[in-house]
Amino acid sequence: MSEGCCSKSSCCSGGTEDVPAVSTALSFEDMLGAWKVRFGIARMDYLVKPGLYAVGKPNSDSPVLVSANYKLTFDTLRKNLVGLDCWLLILDTKGVNVWCAAGKGTFGTCELVHRIEAAQLSEIVTHRRVIVPQLGASGVNAHEVTRRTGFSVTFGPVRASDIQAFIASGCKATKEMRTVQFTLRDRLVLTPIELVEAAKKSLLVFGVLFLINFIAVRPFGIYDVAVYVGAVIVGTVLMPVLLPYIPGRAFAWKGWILGLCWTVFALWVLGWYTAGNWLLAAGYLLLLPMASAFLALNFTGCSTFTSPSGVLKEMRITLPLIIAASIIGVVLILIHKLI
Repeated sequence: MSEGCCSKSSCCSGGTEDVPAVSTALSFEDMLGAWKVRFGIARMDYLVKPGLYAVGKPNSDSPVLVSANYKLTFDTLRKNLVGLDCWLLILDTKGVNVWCAAGKGTFGTCELVHRIEAAQLSEIVTHRRVIVPQLGASGVNAHEVTRRTGFSVTFGPVRASDIQAFIASGCKATKEMRTVQFTLRDRLVLTPIELVEAAKKSLLVFGVLFLINFIAVRPFGIYDVAVYVGAVIVGTVLMPVLLPYIPGRAFAWKGWILGLCWTVFALWVLGWYTAGNWLLAAGYLLLLPMASAFLALNFTGCSTFTSPSGVLKEMRITLPLIIAASIIGVVLILIHKLI
């Protein structure tokens, strides 16, 4: 955990001296860490220690907010708590955000019960309620938590920026607070890591192309690389940007449509719709849209537009098609290059 967000010398009153106090101000180290994790650098190690934390000068009547131990989530929450005295109960979600952890089961009933008991929360606050993020609702059985701990569960707003207004209103949420949004900014923030991961996988592709060039009659060149890179950008950047506006619901379908448009355009610009290049054109028309579709399918894990069951269903249907079309496309391209 970053030491920049906690003050070891700080303590809380009322017999809670061992509870670390956290600041609502983010340090340069916090902001740099957030930037790095957006690009996939040390992503799985970006977490905080689970347990109880204090914001401001909470007392026995202060609200208890539950969150995940993914540090990006932790920092987003605490920076929106300026001027509020409260407790933060952080669950061990293995460094995964609330929404994803709820789907995986790590942000769940048993973990919440365990943390309430481990923190001895009943001895710290006189009330018996915890505020759980709405996006964690799918993993938490509120009735079971109450039965096992005596603490009732109130589901808070979707966005951390609304938490102060939510508490000030007596924990009453407006329609806007309950509405899940996935704006252009939200989508763009998630694209760097998708692009970085695609770039890593592409190193293997470029390595294979380099080896094939030693035996190819028509070696792969800069134009082949360009059409491939374009398909990657379409699947990792353009599809998320245009997500709400592309027809259909399946992410793979949306990626395939954009990938097909890119491939048709690129091959036309390069003049590859000729008798001597028909195998190459056919191969790319099969392969590149499917590459975009696969990369778009990966975005289902980032989006609030999806559900775990919907993602699994889409994967069962689309992955066999992606694999089959890609294999046929690769074979056609290799025949063109090697013969």
